[in-house]
Amino acid sequence: MQLVPTPSNPLPGEPTMMHVTTQDGVALRVARWGPAGRKDARGTVCILQGRAEFIEKYFETVADLRQRGFAVVAFDWRGQGGSGREVRDPRKGHVGTFEAYRRDLEAVQDQVLEPLMAKPCFGLAHSMGGAIAIVGAREGWLPFERLVATAPMIALSLIQRTRLASGAAALLTTFGFRRSFIPGGDGTSVLLQPFSGNLLTGDPQRHARNAEAAAAIGSTAIGDPTVGWVRAAFKVMEAFAEPRYPLEIRTPTLIVAAGVDGVCSTPVIERFAARMKAGRVIVIPGARHEILMERDFVREEFWAAFDAFIPGAPRDRILSVRAQESEDRSMEAAVADSEN
Repeated sequence: MQLVPTPSNPLPGEPTMMHVTTQDGVALRVARWGPAGRKDARGTVCILQGRAEFIEKYFETVADLRQRGFAVVAFDWRGQGGSGREVRDPRKGHVGTFEAYRRDLEAVQDQVLEPLMAKPCFGLAHSMGGAIAIVGAREGWLPFERLVATAPMIALSLIQRTRLASGAAALLTTFGFRRSFIPGGDGTSVLLQPFSGNLLTGDPQRHARNAEAAAAIGSTAIGDPTVGWVRAAFKVMEAFAEPRYPLEIRTPTLIVAAGVDGVCSTPVIERFAARMKAGRVIVIPGARHEILMERDFVREEFWAAFDAFIPGAPRDRILSVRAQESEDRSMEAAVADSEN
């Protein structure tokens, strides 16, 4: 249940670790932090990870949120990180239905967010976590006043023939391969792949940091998904394609999409967001899939959008820091020009 920092990925502050149990008996690893440098939080931000992620991967994001005056809750979904599994092999990323993730979030809501954390509560969701949050927003069980979703899993660009892949997953599930790795898959974390050609980030240092974190936590950094997970994911994405789906979302939502996303389809995300009555979308040019793990210029654009959208962010202080940084860069450029 403990967190595992590394030299390049230090622990942000002193979290309180918790173990919560879902209605169907799955143990979830949860960490919670107070804001940095202040007693009263401006609210709480709950991080909803993407597939195959873990709390340690979000240490930098936690620090960014705490510096903005927010309390933070981060947890591992069932089937990944330090949370319980539904299969024997801990490296398999498996659920049979995305309804299971609803039970996870409801357990965190009932046992952590509601009784222990400062209000209001906001959601910061990535990829698969964004898909789960969007389902919850439409169905009315999402426990957040506002939602920010980065590169949500509305549709995939990673798989070209989605109908064929969905049909194959359904067929393999029918023949009893639901808990097996996808064909050709194994238990190696995607974070351990070389930087060259990766689809997640254009930042080599953050890529190396995440690889170090994945190696440190061992088997809790899961590998490829199971056939059952893929089938469940396609069911959710097929529902998103219904024309009325985005119209029925009432939670105010900011979607931040990546300009060169090789995992999720940015054009589909944009069309989906354009139909949301309570939503808006921005696309960050040059960003790969993991916007929060990207190069500084991408992250700065993300945080500017976050600060404008989430009430309670200390925008004046953040803007003054940015102004000082801009002034410093201008001074450095002027000095360099004078030397030339």
